[in-house]
Amino acid sequence: MVRKIFFTLAIVLPLIIVLASTRWVHALWAFLIVGPLIILGIHDVLQRTHSLLRIYPVLGHGRYLLEEFRPEIQQYFVETNIDGTPFSREYRSVIYQRAKGAQDTVPFGTQRDVNRVGYEWMTHSLSPKTPPEKPPRVEVGGPGCTKPYLASYLNISAMSFGSLGRSAVLALNGGAKVGGFAHNTGEGGLSPHHLAPGGDLIWQVGTGYFGCRTGDGGFDPTLFQENARHDAVKMIEIKLSQGAKPGHGGILPAAKLTSEIAAIRGVPMGQDVISPPAHSAFSGPKGLLEFVEKLRDLCGGKPVGFKLCVGHRKEFLGICKAMVETEILPDFIAVDGAEGGTGAAPIELSNSVGMPMRDGLLFVNSALRGIGLRGKIRVIAAGKIVSGFHMIRAIALGADLCSSARGMMFALGCIQARKCNTNKCPVGITTQDPSRNRGLVVQDKGERVARYHHDTIRSFLELCAAIGLERPAEITPHDVLRRIDATTIKRFDELYEYLPEGSLIEGGSLPGIWADQWRLASAERF
Repeated sequence: MVRKIFFTLAIVLPLIIVLASTRWVHALWAFLIVGPLIILGIHDVLQRTHSLLRIYPVLGHGRYLLEEFRPEIQQYFVETNIDGTPFSREYRSVIYQRAKGAQDTVPFGTQRDVNRVGYEWMTHSLSPKTPPEKPPRVEVGGPGCTKPYLASYLNISAMSFGSLGRSAVLALNGGAKVGGFAHNTGEGGLSPHHLAPGGDLIWQVGTGYFGCRTGDGGFDPTLFQENARHDAVKMIEIKLSQGAKPGHGGILPAAKLTSEIAAIRGVPMGQDVISPPAHSAFSGPKGLLEFVEKLRDLCGGKPVGFKLCVGHRKEFLGICKAMVETEILPDFIAVDGAEGGTGAAPIELSNSVGMPMRDGLLFVNSALRGIGLRGKIRVIAAGKIVSGFHMIRAIALGADLCSSARGMMFALGCIQARKCNTNKCPVGITTQDPSRNRGLVVQDKGERVARYHHDTIRSFLELCAAIGLERPAEITPHDVLRRIDATTIKRFDELYEYLPEGSLIEGGSLPGIWADQWRLASAERF
């Protein structure tokens, strides 16, 4: 029916315009509108790719336009303040306000349903403390480390040059320099844009070994040593897996691969850059720890740790057994949640693979307690941490410090358009398009990143003081509560099972599944 109407109009409208021009010559200008629409409609009918356009010529393009701008339409015209995924408008707004130095308070009370099952809050004291003027730091560096790093409680989580554009990387590192916190490079290598501003760096070494890669894709210790000894590099992070796509290597779509990125990574142009799912430089838990020790030696004694999204519990417990047997310890373990992710990932992996951050954090913390080594290894939490309360909750669950990726992207001006994997980021953050990159003003956005960090740390310390604590390190699981049902409230220490110190290696009775998983764990193989 629509096709018939189109062809009828395609014949009738030009005739009407021609007839009208015999009396009003200016009527011919109507061809500037009608002509392109007729040509477009004929193209739609003749093309064989899109059935929608063959059936609905011209009109069908409206659907594609609506789909293109659906996230923006939903955000600005449909969502309430507490709607929106992965981040609600409420959280996006507070990040924007802090980044801009604007008022970040809210009127008229919370919009959240405090009687809802799952609602969480923290305790407070009738004798609160005064927050410290100078934010405290966390020392990262265990017994094998000779150059420990004093880290901020909040840092920039892993995002590579490639996933992010040049301007975004420069702005993030500039913000880290101003604010005195660390910037994780992501697995894409150590680029000049990471080094130029002079902010502290955590260099992430992934399965592709970008930045320390041989011609055949293996690990190059000489190149690693050369890059790792840059003054700006404060810590080394071995990426075992990440929250967005655990069990799968990193993905950089070919559309975002430039000659500069290809040179930095040592890969060919014209195809997706997909890192191997597993490391080739080592195998098994003992191999991992020996690699940790090797990198620590090559980088001159800086802190070296690893990042993972928890999968098989027995595999992490195998690493714990290897720590006990070899006495080689990582300086830190970064626990990424399955809810994380800033780049490209298959939907099945994003939605249905990997342990959420809370569960992973609880498990890692308990396992380290069980082997009596929790006090010697720092635990870093990552996964939708963008506010002071999120930091309180992560530390109550077992973290020592936190990192945020998407929070920092919002501070750069991200509008959650969810086009990170297309090279068409509308605000110039996750794109290699030079014209879009130029839209992001590096100095201005770097200052916004620093302000967001400063105000979020301030909020975090105010919450600690409200609990009645002198230092964030004093936060415990009984400081955060959750509503279980209409009449039941439980503290985190009542909700979750925490292993007693040394209980895994002392033997005896172990709770729940711990006994079976510990028995199955191997220090030799994953």
